[in-house]
Amino acid sequence: MLNLIIALGMISISRANAASESSIFINLAPPYPAPYENVSVALNSYTYSLDSVLISWSENGKVIASGTGKKSFSATAPAAGSGMEITATIYLSDGAVEKIITIRPSVMELLWQANDSHVPPFYRGKALPTADSEVKVVAMPEIRTSNGLTDPNNMTYAWKKDYTNNVDGSGYGKNFFLYVNDYLEDSNTISVTASTTDQQYSNRASIDIGTAEPKILFYKNDSALGTLWDMALGDTHKIEGPEVLRAVPYFISPEEIRTPSLIWNWSINDSPVILPSLQKNLMPLKAEESRHGTSKLRLNIENQDKIFQTVDKEINIEF
Repeated sequence: MLNLIIALGMISISRANAASESSIFINLAPPYPAPYENVSVALNSYTYSLDSVLISWSENGKVIASGTGKKSFSATAPAAGSGMEITATIYLSDGAVEKIITIRPSVMELLWQANDSHVPPFYRGKALPTADSEVKVVAMPEIRTSNGLTDPNNMTYAWKKDYTNNVDGSGYGKNFFLYVNDYLEDSNTISVTASTTDQQYSNRASIDIGTAEPKILFYKNDSALGTLWDMALGDTHKIEGPEVLRAVPYFISPEEIRTPSLIWNWSINDSPVILPSLQKNLMPLKAEESRHGTSKLRLNIENQDKIFQTVDKEINIEF
């Protein structure tokens, strides 16, 4: 969620060859620190044994620590919009080498929504994606420079889905990313790197977005009060007169459930029931006088466009 600019260079205190400078690497953990977050800077080399050489560390030009074999250094990232330069001076036998890393923290949040997932009115939760759902992820970077807060629309974005670069979804001003999840995957990892056009400031964030299974809940449809949304019916419901039950499919696509692509298959005691009404989600019920017992009401919803979004629900009706 944060920003890191790395400037690699070498300033010779005494003569040092290019091989020395290129054979020593400096790394930051975490790579994109938040403002005021603790960070660790470490050196490593496959050519030199850094355990036996003198290394000194500086913050913004001021020496903070030094010692033989001191290959790592801890610091606190500065505030958003400011920078801190960490310099490691390595005193090799053939000269001194400086490795420099500049930390410019910033913050970025990722927000997501399932574009075509159905939930009922007044639902307080989040519409969840299911197999073959379209998901939208929006990046909200907050990068402060000496000129103030950078407009997110004037930045470039490099998006990845499950660690694979998405070239078509990346580019200038593309602060949102659309994808359709796969029925074989339980979740997807979406990450993005946002950078200013001069590449001087950048930050990165990632998010794991899981998938849910569609489900059906039944509600009582009261003639005077309308649908009683505050309480879904349990596995058994007793009727004492004519009633209408409303079936609500959660997280199925599309969001408009009256579409012809959704096939509503009702049955009572395994016998199909054809509803004459255009509202296929309403089931009228009425028990015969002087008869008592239990019947099994079942609803199966098939999505003709997305075969992995088939869902069913059973409820026992006592009368």
